Amino acid sequence: MIPVIALVGRPNVGKSTLFNRLTRSRDALVANYSGLTRDRKYGDGEMFDRRFMVIDTGGISGEEEGIDAEMADQSLLAMDEADIVLFIVDCRSGVTAADYMIADKLRRKNRLVYLVANKIDGLDPAVALADFYEMGFAGMFPTTATHGRGVRSMMEEVLEPYPEYVEPQPDGSNSIKIGVVGRPNVGKSTLVNRLLGEDRVVVFDEPGTTRDSIYIDYERHGQTYTLIDTAGIRKRKNVKLAIEKFSIVKTLQAIDDANVVVLMVDAHEGLVDQDLHLMGSVIDAGRGLVLGINKWDGLDPDKREHIKVEIKRRLQFADFADVHFISALHGTGVGNLYDSIGAAYAAATDTLSASRLTKVLEGAVEEHQPPMVHGRRVKLRFAHAGGRNPPVIIIHGNQTDSVPAQYTRYLEKIFRRELGLHGTPVRVEYRTGANPYSSKAKAGEKPVSKRKKVVKYSKRND
Repeated sequence: MIPVIALVGRPNVGKSTLFNRLTRSRDALVANYSGLTRDRKYGDGEMFDRRFMVIDTGGISGEEEGIDAEMADQSLLAMDEADIVLFIVDCRSGVTAADYMIADKLRRKNRLVYLVANKIDGLDPAVALADFYEMGFAGMFPTTATHGRGVRSMMEEVLEPYPEYVEPQPDGSNSIKIGVVGRPNVGKSTLVNRLLGEDRVVVFDEPGTTRDSIYIDYERHGQTYTLIDTAGIRKRKNVKLAIEKFSIVKTLQAIDDANVVVLMVDAHEGLVDQDLHLMGSVIDAGRGLVLGINKWDGLDPDKREHIKVEIKRRLQFADFADVHFISALHGTGVGNLYDSIGAAYAAATDTLSASRLTKVLEGAVEEHQPPMVHGRRVKLRFAHAGGRNPPVIIIHGNQTDSVPAQYTRYLEKIFRRELGLHGTPVRVEYRTGANPYSSKAKAGEKPVSKRKKVVKYSKRND
């Protein structure tokens, strides 16, 4: 059994830094900024031949209001899920009232708790730890998470009761990664909670609630999924804080990591340019795409009709994507997203045979010939698969570097229509065959030497 370790403590005591150290990643955002982590974040770690799961949480101060109160609830839920709690305190700040409050909550949870006295560098451990003994926790470890000091010795004792990890046999199931993206405050976290059926991530009526990409594994009707809740992306000119810039990078990484992306649009604001930019990022990444027009309930019929016309007019470049009109808050139409997600994933990961692709190519060329280049017709001879998620189709022929972009778009639509690749972009790449007559001699053959023509002259008798 893999132990679950929750990291709890006041804001800015080094929980996310320790999370990254234990998972050997940079998945959790770290900055000299109080309250940066807001949702529970999960990661896998391995030390001493033992596997474990780590939960990073937001800080608890006891004075939370509004969104901070929601964040504190997430930390308390992490305590319930954990087998082990690492209670992190700041040696430089000493014991605070918030530390006592957290310690009291931990005692009521009846969990195995270790006190982690962080930021010990430059201090005398005996003096720095003296005040924390009165909190009554048996295990106490001085650490500096930034440099890794004391972390390995701590984890060796924490993991000692657990057996070495044995890799289970694969069951052949494939998890579908679903990225939920959109502008701030369009309802991404509300949709995630609705899909999960629980308040898994913080939802608050304030833009920028989610600052990090949150990965959540779950199962539905025998199919495993990984939901990725992401930070909202605003226009570049509106991004001021460095933290928000990091969040944007995390969102773009989540798009690249997903199999299918659900792009959320606020129906009350309509389709704006930033939505189109985000959609372009998804298509450039080659990911399956599903559009969720959120907050659809409450709109008058004229507004609904206007939005539908705008979507049809402005989304011609993404006409392969399904559009769903939903209410994430009330659950209207949310269940239908799974059908489109499944179809997009199946199309993106389908195995395409060379004979089938070549047959479709021949039909497309017969219906609409490639253009003439320098008086010669571009020849497209055969096709084969070059990758999946997104489907990549490689076409071999002559003068393929001269194929215009509009003809490539024509081929992409033909392949998507004939192969039933619904919900995913298709990429067409070209390979130009070598000209066998480009060299004077074929490889492996000796060049034929030219003989001089000898002209014999004879004297004529006059």
